[in-house]
Amino acid sequence: MAAAALVVSSIPVAAVASTDSRTPAYLNPRLPVAQRVSDLLGRMTLTEKIGQMTQAERGAIDADQSQITTLGLGSVLSGGGSTPAENTPEAWADMVDGYQKAALATRLHIPILYGIDSVHGDGNMVGATIFPHNVALGATRDPKLVADVEHITATETRATGPQWVFAPCVCVTRDERWGRTYESFGEDPKLVQQMETAIDGFQGNGSSDLAKPDRVLATAKHYAGDGDTTFGTSTSGTYTIDQGVTITDWQHFQQVDLAPYVTAVQQHDVGSIMPSFSSVQWTDRADSTPVKMSANKELLTDVLKQKIGFDGFLISDWEAIHQLPGDYATQVRTAVNAGIDMFMEPNSAPQFEQALLAEVQAGRVSMSRINDAVSRILKAKFEMGLFEHPYTDRTNIGTVGSAAHRSVARQAVAESQVLLKNSNNALPLKASQKIYVAGVNANDIGNQAGGWTVTWQGQSGNTIPGTTILQGIQQVAKNVTYSADASAPTAGSDVGVVVIGETPYAEGVGDVGNGHTLNISDADRANIDKVCGAIKTCVVLDVAGRPQIVTDELSKMDAFVMSWLPGSEGAGVADVLFGKKQFTGKLSVTWPRSEAQEPINIGDKNYDPLFPYSYGLTTRR
Repeated sequence: MAAAALVVSSIPVAAVASTDSRTPAYLNPRLPVAQRVSDLLGRMTLTEKIGQMTQAERGAIDADQSQITTLGLGSVLSGGGSTPAENTPEAWADMVDGYQKAALATRLHIPILYGIDSVHGDGNMVGATIFPHNVALGATRDPKLVADVEHITATETRATGPQWVFAPCVCVTRDERWGRTYESFGEDPKLVQQMETAIDGFQGNGSSDLAKPDRVLATAKHYAGDGDTTFGTSTSGTYTIDQGVTITDWQHFQQVDLAPYVTAVQQHDVGSIMPSFSSVQWTDRADSTPVKMSANKELLTDVLKQKIGFDGFLISDWEAIHQLPGDYATQVRTAVNAGIDMFMEPNSAPQFEQALLAEVQAGRVSMSRINDAVSRILKAKFEMGLFEHPYTDRTNIGTVGSAAHRSVARQAVAESQVLLKNSNNALPLKASQKIYVAGVNANDIGNQAGGWTVTWQGQSGNTIPGTTILQGIQQVAKNVTYSADASAPTAGSDVGVVVIGETPYAEGVGDVGNGHTLNISDADRANIDKVCGAIKTCVVLDVAGRPQIVTDELSKMDAFVMSWLPGSEGAGVADVLFGKKQFTGKLSVTWPRSEAQEPINIGDKNYDPLFPYSYGLTTRR
């Protein structure tokens, strides 16, 4: 890594900006961005332009980084779990700077954008602050806190190399059987819109803040309707609902699925948007058939870019265009002409570039479409200051996982806890009580963090530094017994705390019907039955990415808390359990009585959930 460090200390060609008349206008930071874009675009060959539209996965180019130069790549990404060999902040920064060095070796010295899924903190990096997932942040009803969370995420991400995040998900989840439910702020588009302060947390005030070392380019995803697909319509492998079809009329689509994107563009100036894997089929148009979003020119170009006014760029999802009809050339042509600007082709960047070049040369993709796409991408790079400062500004690298950052995460955990039942003032607990804790999820930080943590799907076990819920309880109470399977004797305990929930998953892998169910596990049910049957006061916490079916168990509990997926700071759960902070969280999704009730959402006819949307009890200190 010494070579990369050497380059960082020197001044790259692209950073030179003098008043010398021989200096190209695009390298003059005093000129307006639009003028710089126009100047650079005028100097580029068609091949160089297509390179800017191409994004490869680091795993495909790491062994031969000269590919970044020869292909003229516009971007590189890390998929979930794609990390440097040593997963540390410094190794990340060195890795990204090494790739940047290869990009700056191109004829015009155009820097790359490096993208990553920082969906609840910089989750790929061990040691980062891991926040609660969005469904929990929605439960806080605290837009300022959400902005603070994402500002910290931006700071930790940019200090370690990546300047671009594939977040936030502004989907509106309408069916809790969806494996991405936890990525949504909630089922009500108004709540999602309120929480789009997340974009400001990432980007600051938009264009002028993007060059700062504590900001990143944000991506609103997945445009549009990904949380509103019909169960059973997915054709992606064994998925049941993710990547399926949104079967809807225009009025509903506009009010529910499209509304968050209007806000993201017009109020928060989001820099990039990712079209969804899902399709739309209109119920109010004769003979409508499902059209994949990557091919939907009406929604990508006519509605999003022209009507709503989006002036950033569209980035396709992981190999999303491969799901379109026809051969590869047809897929490329269809998606470019629909309006996609940059293509996430993780393992097929060379083939993509060859295919698009041939399509342009054959006249099937216009030069005006290419120029529009590249202009949008270059605009972002100029606004981010990458031509002046292409290498990682490591000023904030020491703040990664810092106590100050973890304190905000702990606050987010506390504010997200939703108290659903509290008979006989079971909560708050007292530090002097003898507390019996049961359940694997009480002491498994991997389960507590969920998917998109170190790896794509996440995993159980001691995967990240942080505090489990059990450890948080032990920091307050001195007399705590822990038994994962409730096999230890319960005699003498004042209160039982049973922690139930899910194990990690992401995307369609977590869809109900794809090996998953909303029902609690047999082991969790047995723990509730044993502990709540033996100890006078019994509290149950649910650590999960979505509501689980507890209808038959509820009467056995004195108190029931939805803890969501809290991330690395389990002590935030203890803060409300013991009354250090009040319970203030409100459900961001409707809680069903049975799995068969799904989809169930606020505003439905015959709405009869176990707990309604926005329900949540409060406690006094």
